[in-house]
Amino acid sequence: MTETSSPAAGPLSGVRIVEIDAIGPVPLACAILADLGADIVRVARKDGGTWGEVGSAVLHRGRRRIALDLKDAGDRDALLGLIDRADALVEGFRPGVMERLGLGPDVCIGRNRSLVFARVTGWGQDGPLAKRAGHDINYIALTGALHAIGERDAPPTVPLNLVGDYAGGSMFAALGLVSAILAARASGEGQVVDVAMVDGVASLMGLFHALLGAGRWRDDRGANLLDGAAPFYRCYACADGGHVAVGALEPQFFAALLDGLGIAPDRFAQNDPACWPDMTSAFAAAFAARTRDAWEEHFAGSDACVTPVLSIAEAFGHPANVARAVFTETAGTRHGAPAPRFAATPGAARVMTPAEIDRVVADWS
Repeated sequence: MTETSSPAAGPLSGVRIVEIDAIGPVPLACAILADLGADIVRVARKDGGTWGEVGSAVLHRGRRRIALDLKDAGDRDALLGLIDRADALVEGFRPGVMERLGLGPDVCIGRNRSLVFARVTGWGQDGPLAKRAGHDINYIALTGALHAIGERDAPPTVPLNLVGDYAGGSMFAALGLVSAILAARASGEGQVVDVAMVDGVASLMGLFHALLGAGRWRDDRGANLLDGAAPFYRCYACADGGHVAVGALEPQFFAALLDGLGIAPDRFAQNDPACWPDMTSAFAAAFAARTRDAWEEHFAGSDACVTPVLSIAEAFGHPANVARAVFTETAGTRHGAPAPRFAATPGAARVMTPAEIDRVVADWS
């Protein structure tokens, strides 16, 4: 599936958002909102900036772009004209930058009473670290999430920048924007939304906080049910160097796994950690006997919860993903299709035509 240049008729159709160009979570949040039909204008720096067009085909899809120098009075007035007609603005500067530019919440909401002003940072708008630099790895380190990921006797594993930037940042930014816009439409009053990646990641850790508080989680890596310690919830190497992922948590799925591996159903007590070392060795030996794809075929139709570990490129072509159109394409680059899916108001990833980009100011007048 390839996107078109026709307007998306998604559930956010009619919502206008001003995006102040940034890196990290802001571009992905706005791409998701644009996929869902929001009319977003991305305000880019005139000089492009070091990161101005990084990932532009994917991360900047679906919205128009206008280049402005926010230190120039005329350009700043042009931006304020867009803000006057917007439902929301989203920015990812360090605290205080927008205020120094004369574009802080007091100014913007003072002009547009119902404006939602979303601010996305790592550490939040206040607190002792608010003005400190940081990246995804730093934010997840301070929340306890990074400590919990990886093998027991090795340093923590870096989980790409999915957990802090995108799960704790982009997704909470999108949720916060939509929630505040709904509130503004009901009350007529806008507000500031403080999206901090540390806050988002802390919220995402809720299950593990609950387990820890109940004495059912050890505060160590590689020692728990869901962190790779359990033999039935981890990855195994195959004969060809590929890997399979095993997620047979429930007893009936564990039984299907043992049956598929040719292991006697009464050989191991699933939830007895004392059995786990021997169980791991038995599973590792079994999976090492066949190739990854052979195991996928072997477990086809089974509820053993065994799947191949695909590379990024392989995932594009897997039959299950193709059948569901999990991926789409923008300007020759493949990426995830709009999500979630709506029955009555489907969104669409799309390319903005030059004409659409050029008439942004006129459309919002």
